[in-house]
Amino acid sequence: MHEVSLAESVVEIVAGAAAREGVQRVCAVWLEIGALSCVAPDALRFCFDAVARGTLAEGARLEIVTVAGEGYCEACAGTAAMTALHDLCPRCGAAGMRLRHGDEMRVKEIEVA
Repeated sequence: MHEVSLAESVVEIVAGAAAREGVQRVCAVWLEIGALSCVAPDALRFCFDAVARGTLAEGARLEIVTVAGEGYCEACAGTAAMTALHDLCPRCGAAGMRLRHGDEMRVKEIEVA
């Protein structure tokens, strides 16, 4: 389950930022996760709670914002929504759309007390 290592990385980023700013407690963390990132949000929440124990992020609420998939079609030079990594272009039917958004994961915001 790669969500454990992802959660560990998120906690490390959040705890590091909080420590640099002299914050004693993290209340909430907002993550942007791409719809095509292969990350299971419920598993990530579970893992986050587990790996945050004993850190500044212990008990913090994890808010997940889903980023929709979007691709670029070189055949028609258009952009379109993607629901799978190998979608055909809905405009012209060409294969090989290049993913522009939807596979990312980033810490968007941290709420502190």
